[in-house]
Amino acid sequence: MTDSVSSTLRPTVAIVGRPNVGKSAIFNRLIGRRISIVHDEPGVTRDRISAICTRGPRSFELIDTGGIGSRLSDGFAAQVRLEADIAIESASLILLVTDAQNGLTTVDEELASVLRKSGTPVLLLINKVDTAKHENLAHDFARLGFAETLPVSAEHDRNFDELVERIGKQLIAKHGPEAEEPGAEPVRIRIAIVGRPNVGKSSLVNAILEDDRTIVSDVAGTTRDAIDIPYERGGRHYTLIDTAGIRRRTSRDSPVEVFSVMRSEKSIRRADLCLLVIDASRGVTAMDRTIGQQIVEAHKPCIIVVNKFDLFEPNLKSAERLDRLRTHIERELFFLHYAPFVATSAMKGQHLNKIFGGIEKILDAARQPIGTGLLNRFLQDAIERNPPPIRKSRRLNLLYVTTKKEDHPRPVMAPRFILFVNYAELVTRTFERYLENELRREFDLTGMPVSFTVRSRQSADKS
Repeated sequence: MTDSVSSTLRPTVAIVGRPNVGKSAIFNRLIGRRISIVHDEPGVTRDRISAICTRGPRSFELIDTGGIGSRLSDGFAAQVRLEADIAIESASLILLVTDAQNGLTTVDEELASVLRKSGTPVLLLINKVDTAKHENLAHDFARLGFAETLPVSAEHDRNFDELVERIGKQLIAKHGPEAEEPGAEPVRIRIAIVGRPNVGKSSLVNAILEDDRTIVSDVAGTTRDAIDIPYERGGRHYTLIDTAGIRRRTSRDSPVEVFSVMRSEKSIRRADLCLLVIDASRGVTAMDRTIGQQIVEAHKPCIIVVNKFDLFEPNLKSAERLDRLRTHIERELFFLHYAPFVATSAMKGQHLNKIFGGIEKILDAARQPIGTGLLNRFLQDAIERNPPPIRKSRRLNLLYVTTKKEDHPRPVMAPRFILFVNYAELVTRTFERYLENELRREFDLTGMPVSFTVRSRQSADKS
């Protein structure tokens, strides 16, 4: 495959350090918004979280790595170290973070020794110097032997203006001033990859990227952050949002898990399109239905990706397996009737092109909005062909149809229709489904939900 993560001319700055020294807090402070999870449980950040930092004279990609030297009980220390090593390998500048209040540790010294040998410039940050009284705590870190050191407090925003200035000077010295790029930054289509834990979301992302960018494990709940990954395919720019698995609230075993699930739910809301990943070997579960309902409630276009298809009734012929799977999906996720489904195997890299084929169909549909005049004529005819029952001598009369104006338009917008009628109570949910079915038969609404807001004549007169 020739598809790859989209390249960038921006230099990379990596934040490294042992667990629980405040790397994620520094990351969030530099970016200016809460992206990485901040919590006092060691080893929370396990994947590389990246975002573009535009503070200062030179924009750069900032990477928050997993904690180095952690003694995690669940066996991820080696992979966390690997993630940090990958970030270090590609970084123009390394921010080594230490904890002033916890003091200099053996892990800090060992890590400093490794970084000095790497040949990459290092800026030593002594975090948690919250007040002037804590300044003396920073002196002990001079033993690490770095010329560039800076005491900071991520919690209290101490010395961050100076930090931004120092980063800018280092990057300009190495890469020169930032070139003015012709044209605007390409619009990225945000795709949230959601599902319950251990259905293969990260494996799917890795198969798409052909890069072990996210940690993959058979331990449920490996991905804790929602990870934004830039990706380019066929000239189209995407952001893949790899999310933490969503569980029932009673199954979440720590505050970090609760926050991770909240992040996943937020990812659905900010996405342009969702891939709902289902485990074919287990079939649709109650939790899958709950996540599907979240997608519907957020009014998001969707594709159902049934992963591990190679494990679904393997003794049957492929066509029969696919028919059975389609019947199962249509029955159990009937409320996602608008979402096409793709059967795939992330581990074997099967049918990934079909996922993006489905995405392209949704994008094509989104680029062809229905004109207001055509929409009014079509729905007027649909109501005349099959009007709802008369109630209390009242017959439905469609006055006007328009589409809801979005405050923040995105490249993929599912249609929301506003119906102005004489009596809103005559438009039942059953009649809305009839109108939706008629619209789908006439117009291309692949993968997109349809919603109606009904206003009575009095509302129309006021508007």
